Amino acid sequence: MTTAPVGKLLLLRRFDGLRQIPTIPAVLAPLLRYLKNPVEQPDMQSLTHLLAKEKSLATQCLQMANSPFFGRWQKVESLRGGVGGLGFQDISDIAMSCGVMNMLPSDKTSLDPVLFWEHSLGCALLCRTLARKMNLSDPTKAYLAGLLHDIGIIVNLWVLPHEFRTAFEIAKTQGIPLHEAEQRSLGFTHCETGHLLAEYWGLTRDIIEVVDFHHTPDKSSHDTGLVALVHIVDLLCRMSGLNYGYVEQRQVNLFEDSGFALLVQGSASVTDFDWARLTFELDPYMEDVRNLVRAIYRN
Repeated sequence: MTTAPVGKLLLLRRFDGLRQIPTIPAVLAPLLRYLKNPVEQPDMQSLTHLLAKEKSLATQCLQMANSPFFGRWQKVESLRGGVGGLGFQDISDIAMSCGVMNMLPSDKTSLDPVLFWEHSLGCALLCRTLARKMNLSDPTKAYLAGLLHDIGIIVNLWVLPHEFRTAFEIAKTQGIPLHEAEQRSLGFTHCETGHLLAEYWGLTRDIIEVVDFHHTPDKSSHDTGLVALVHIVDLLCRMSGLNYGYVEQRQVNLFEDSGFALLVQGSASVTDFDWARLTFELDPYMEDVRNLVRAIYRN
């Protein structure tokens, strides 16, 4: 299946279509401000009040708070208990995840939203884990970068649904990475459309850099270590089953990847890390992510 590239001209013509994409929920705007300008003592009471304004978001946040990835020994029964027990950073991660998880078009699309968010949330959680274990980046920033790296796919589904469907079918049929199919079919990728949305949302430069270059980390010029981290985690998740509903027909040697070399430059602990154990533990990890996302989407 082939098609003439749509080209960037069409994308620019449809730039106004970004206005139809839901903005980050207003309740989450203060969280983004906190992440841009961290404060020593965040206002926990205000955060609880903001989240409580949106009942569905509050319910989702409680589900995630009680998941294996965030839960404590004692079950979280209320938002106030969650904010107090988990702390501002974990609740921020949870709230951002649940907020952006509801942004795909509600009608049937070429990409199953459950599969998309399994991949995005899986990347976020694994980025946070590796950032903590290898002292690579601020774990909260790493989480947000992993969560938002594919927001260009949201743009493509809203603004170019028919053209994106063609690209997605090429990727599935030929078993190639989605961004390669997009380039061939559209003339640009979700990295470029994601850049437009990230700027439209007012995201920070480091997150925009991740959105731009998570498939080509060697082209990054700002916060390269974070970009490389998301690149490696994206590969791990796609190769381990948290993909977009199809298998890429290729072999990946993680240690020969350009992103791995960039990670090593940023932290010597990368080479000392037990990667074999990590890959062994990925299967149950991926299953926990699937169960969590599907539980949230059932509500």
